[in-house]
Amino acid sequence: MAAEETLRDLLGSSLLPDDSQEDVLNRIVVVGAGQMGLGIAHAVSAKGLEVLIVEKSEESLVQSMQNLEAELDRKIARWAMTESDKRAIMSRITSTVDLAEIEGYRIVIESVPDDMAIKTRLFRRLDTMASPHTVLVTNTSTLSVTELAEKTTRPERVIGMHFLHPVPKRPLVEIVRGLKTSDETFSFVESFARMIGKSVVEVYESPGYVTTRVILPMLNEAMYALMEGVANAEGIDTAMRYGYDFDYGPLSLADQMGLDEVMKWMETMFRETGDQKYRPCPLLRKLVRAGHLGVKTQHGFFLYDENGRPTGSDF
Repeated sequence: MAAEETLRDLLGSSLLPDDSQEDVLNRIVVVGAGQMGLGIAHAVSAKGLEVLIVEKSEESLVQSMQNLEAELDRKIARWAMTESDKRAIMSRITSTVDLAEIEGYRIVIESVPDDMAIKTRLFRRLDTMASPHTVLVTNTSTLSVTELAEKTTRPERVIGMHFLHPVPKRPLVEIVRGLKTSDETFSFVESFARMIGKSVVEVYESPGYVTTRVILPMLNEAMYALMEGVANAEGIDTAMRYGYDFDYGPLSLADQMGLDEVMKWMETMFRETGDQKYRPCPLLRKLVRAGHLGVKTQHGFFLYDENGRPTGSDF
């Protein structure tokens, strides 16, 4: 896709209000500045679009922006980015704690914790504050887009985009239709995804979609293999990396995702499907209860330094 192409070039004006301006299409909102929200903001800004990040408090907003700068600095240290790249990315990102500022934006992407009660409260607020033509996007791994959409007055304009961590690096996004998601909304969001360099898989709503549904049983089985003493953590990850040409072994991948998030996804899948393959391994529960959540706490199945590099393992 040519760099100068916009969503208007891709879609025409069929989805735009009559008084919309061209620049409205080149800016989006990300609500929630956790690991995934920052990743989405980074990926979108890197493609030349402007991003407004909305966070719940000034304190968490400051911390989140510091986290983003630290992540970009790590990329510079690895020669994966230049200082000018960082400045360009940061210059296109603004932030606020005032949700009312989303009015007038064409796309709002929600990236708060994967909890239906939290997302429901947020979507009700977004529905009242966003312009009538705004598309509301949920970034979720396991929750029902249809259920969220029904909490709004615009279910035809609610859709899921399941980004994978780390968002700037992973070239895939699953676009998830709810029961009432319109074809126009899907086409608009698909074009937006391609505009930011993502390959698209269209998914009709089902627990876990494709990627989460397939990866969780593998992660869970690797944890059981570790708990049962089949091999140590390094041995399990080495076997899977070299045996199946994976970039990461399943245990280090779980650490990167966040063990608390992995357990939450498994519990949701187990509750939705009743399938034992999604029942979280007791070792996973033990680590989460101990606060050993993976890279973000520097302690999971492996140990990590402040830059997220593995330094060893207790297993």
